[in-house]
This record gives sequence, structure tokens and C-alpha cells, in this order.
Amino acid sequence: MTRTYPTIGKWFKRPDGTLLEVVAVDEDDETIEIQLFDGTIDEVDIDTWREQFLVEVSAPEDWSGSVDMDPEDYVGTANNEMPAGFHDPLAFTKN
Repeated sequence: MTRTYPTIGKWFKRPDGTLLEVVAVDEDDETIEIQLFDGTIDEVDIDTWREQFLVEVSAPEDWSGSVDMDPEDYVGTANNEMPAGFHDPLAFTKN
């Protein structure tokens, strides 16, 4: 079995297809903070990490799964237009 090391910024896939990214590692507490593709944050201990059959993968091209911006959130805005930056979260500005 190949060991996968929890490196911040690396993406992994669980056997069920769930994508996750390592966002923090606390060596003192021996915990790893992960963010699932849908944006959910979770924390696992090092023993749990080792028990999972994780495969290191490339970051997904469509990383928008973790962005909580749905068209329904903006119903009722002037002309029902999407706010500037809706398709580019780095350019997002709320009026």
C-alpha cells in the first residue's frame, strides 16, 4: 500500500470518489484539516488519515463546488441580473 502524506494544498480522492484538499496540518495535535469539494470543512486525526485509501489527484479544473454562490441567492436583485464577478469569484463585488 502506498502512503499518502497530508501536504497542505494537495488534493486527494477517496474510493467513493469524494474529492478533498488538505488545508491545514497540526503536528502537535496530530490532526489534519480537510476541505471537501463541496466546501465542507472537516478534521481527521492522523490514524484516520492513514486508514483511508486516498489517492493523490490533481486539483479539479472546476473548483466551483466549494463556492456558495447559486443563482437562486440573487433572485430579486435589479433586473434579476447576476452580480459582477459571479462567474469569477476573485472579481466578485456585492453592491
